[in-house]
Amino acid sequence: MSERPPLRLAVQEHWGKRELVRQFRLAAFEQAVLTPAQVSPAVTQLHGQAGADLFKDAYALEFLNLPVVHTEADLHRGLLAQLRTFLIELGRDFCFVGSEFPLQVGGRDFALDLLFFHRGLNCLVAIELKVERFEPEHLGKLNFHLKALDRNVRKPHENPAIGVLLCASKDNEVVEYALSRTLSPALVAQYKTQLPDKQLLAAKLHEFYGLTTSAPDTSADR
Repeated sequence: MSERPPLRLAVQEHWGKRELVRQFRLAAFEQAVLTPAQVSPAVTQLHGQAGADLFKDAYALEFLNLPVVHTEADLHRGLLAQLRTFLIELGRDFCFVGSEFPLQVGGRDFALDLLFFHRGLNCLVAIELKVERFEPEHLGKLNFHLKALDRNVRKPHENPAIGVLLCASKDNEVVEYALSRTLSPALVAQYKTQLPDKQLLAAKLHEFYGLTTSAPDTSADR
């Protein structure tokens, strides 16, 4: 993942003072360095590293004020009610298309939770919400929706749709295994309803850079 220092990221995302303060509180830079997004190989094949860098491993939804125990309907309603803030959290160039977006396959009606369009990637982005831990079978439904979008909704000049599974929690190794064999451009992220422990993240970031800078240079031995 390419490194994006806080001020450069702020300029890129066109954050105002209020959002910049929020992103510092969320330790956005630390988290971007320490936990890059987990994406399927198809995402980077289509868009290179830029495709992975435009997404996050975790999205902060503290602005929803959700109770510890909540339903997918609670999460869905909250995101729609705070859509402007959610769009800022997603990142620049995301445009909202629809909620419970209808899809018809084989005479049956289906609906995906949230549909966006990303201007930079020139593709639809489908987001499925899960208020539980990620399970590999969740990808089956997402892949089905992506296929329907590509066949029936995508315009000829657009790239294939990308899918995002937004889960309450995930095991990174399970996600890695699940994404490694899928042919669809997809990623798995988790949402967080509380601010992170910034001191812990800062310590991990210091350790990360310490390991990076102290790694021996073996180029002269080759």
